[in-house]
Amino acid sequence: MSESVDVQYASAVPELPNADAIRQWSAAALSGTNQDAELTVRIVDEPEIAHLNQTYRDKVGPTNVLAFPADAPPEAGLKLLGDVVICAPVVVAEAQTQGKPADAHWAHLVVHGILHLQGFDHQNEPQAAEMETCEVDILARLGYSNPYEAGDPAAKPGG
Repeated sequence: MSESVDVQYASAVPELPNADAIRQWSAAALSGTNQDAELTVRIVDEPEIAHLNQTYRDKVGPTNVLAFPADAPPEAGLKLLGDVVICAPVVVAEAQTQGKPADAHWAHLVVHGILHLQGFDHQNEPQAAEMETCEVDILARLGYSNPYEAGDPAAKPGG
């Protein structure tokens, strides 16, 4: 795999996914499109993501995942895709509430964030359907079940 994924840990939550797993999920999300991409996946606690959510989305409180696409001009020739920030306490709580294996929910949020970096969004139904189809396909290749199967609206990532 030729992409470069910088994994940063800034969370006190125990039993976080290891960097190799995060890189594997990232590679699957980048497969065939941005294989030379560089990105950061940062695992944080609620205060940091709440601050980012307020500052950049004008929303109060923590969310599960935020994506910050790089804003470099194409002529710069940079491979930088951007940053994905994931809130560990929110992910753990959501996995428990939704009855999902923690690693499956982590994989989903990493994939979701990286798809945002690649221009996918869920602002309307057609966009959401396209993004969810990509997520389900990528997660299936990784051996995870469809995170939307139960039809639980709480299963939808926030960022």
